[in-house]
Amino acid sequence: MKSVIDQIRGHRSIRAYSDQPISPEQLDAILAAAQQAPSSSFLQAVSIIRITDKVLREQIMHLAAEQPYITAAAEFLLFCADFNRHVQIVPEAKTGFVEQLLIGATDAAMMGQNALVAAESLGLGGVYIGAVRNHPAEIGQLLGLPELVIPLFGLCLGYPAQDPQIKPRLPRGLVVHENQYQPVNQVLLDQYDDEMRAYYASRASNNKDQSWTSQIRSILGKEARPFMLGYLQQQGYCKK
Repeated sequence: MKSVIDQIRGHRSIRAYSDQPISPEQLDAILAAAQQAPSSSFLQAVSIIRITDKVLREQIMHLAAEQPYITAAAEFLLFCADFNRHVQIVPEAKTGFVEQLLIGATDAAMMGQNALVAAESLGLGGVYIGAVRNHPAEIGQLLGLPELVIPLFGLCLGYPAQDPQIKPRLPRGLVVHENQYQPVNQVLLDQYDDEMRAYYASRASNNKDQSWTSQIRSILGKEARPFMLGYLQQQGYCKK
């Protein structure tokens, strides 16, 4: 059995799955681990929607950048920030604050990571699906998400049918600062760009000649879901 640290450091996103199902006992353990994540002020401001309906999965797949593993995975879990539950319990609750969105997003991220780590400890693999935010309103309509419930990300889970390489992360010196924020160390960045070029060139599939700098230049050189603020306000968030 791997240690927890070895398991976490060995994480790879899995996008191809066998037909083997996840047992009810395994799913229960994964969801229990997710719920045990820390929660800001113990608000527990997250709902998880398990998508078992094949038609719904297909519809979500088309709305989430046509990623086929959404329908191929044994399980697909949708993590949502949720303050609607609180309003049902306490109708006079004050909502609409940006801080509440941050709480919901932070809590959901920790729950999602707990779920994935638990799944990997059982021999499963998974991949997060941020593309559910491409069409959040449409997905919300499909799933009947009320005000103050928004889809943040999906999580595909299943038994791996691939063995991808581990993708190199940024050097520690570009991520961890001591006491004061430090500017980018260009030498370390150049070394990392070279490492990423070598990684992409050596992959068994989807080879490309790309550095990390060129990747973020491409991603951050275009608008990032400019409709999102309007959608969040429509759902009752970020009004104050």
